[in-house]
Amino acid sequence: MDDEQILALYWQRDSRAIEASQKKYGTYCLAVSRGILADPRDCEECVSDTWLHAWQAIPPHRPTVLGMFLAKLTRRLSFNRWKANTAQKRGGGQLPLVLEELEQCVGRESDPADPLIAQELAESIGRFVRALPAREGDVFTRRYFFTEAIPDIARRYGLTDNHVSVLLARTRKKLRRHLEQEGYLS
Repeated sequence: MDDEQILALYWQRDSRAIEASQKKYGTYCLAVSRGILADPRDCEECVSDTWLHAWQAIPPHRPTVLGMFLAKLTRRLSFNRWKANTAQKRGGGQLPLVLEELEQCVGRESDPADPLIAQELAESIGRFVRALPAREGDVFTRRYFFTEAIPDIARRYGLTDNHVSVLLARTRKKLRRHLEQEGYLS
C-alpha cells in the first residue's frame, strides 16, 4: 500500500491505517528508536506509541512524507523515554554521545525557551544541512537526527570510523559558524 492510500485511511478514521503504517514503516521506526534507546522493550513501546500519536495527529495534519513524519514521532517519543530513563539513572544508545558532540558545537546557549525562536533555529539548521554536499549532509543527518553510531555510518559509506569522525567535526564547526552568522550564537 502506498503512502497516499495509508493517509486516506487515516482521514477516513479507518483502523487499517495503523496496520498499514506498522507493516510499511515498523522496522524503520524501530531502527530510529534503537539509535536512541538501549532497551528493546522501550523501543517497541515507543514504536507502538508512534501509531497512536499518528492516529491522533492525522487528521488534521496531512504529512507530505509519511515515513519521515512517523520517524519524527518515533524520535520524539524515544527522546522522551530516554529522558525519563536517565532521570531514573538508566539510559543507553547513542543519544548521550550525540548530545555531547552537539553541545560542543552549539553549546547550551542555543536552547531557546521561546517556541518561535526554536522554530526559526530549526529552520536555520535545516537550511544549513540542505546546503551541504550530499554525503556530508547524509552523514550529519544520520548521526544527529537518527543518532546512528559512527561505525554504522562508516560501513554504510565505505569510510573509516576516523574519516566519519573528522567529517562530523568539520561539519559541526561549519554549523557553529552558520549559527553565529545567523545570530543564534555569539
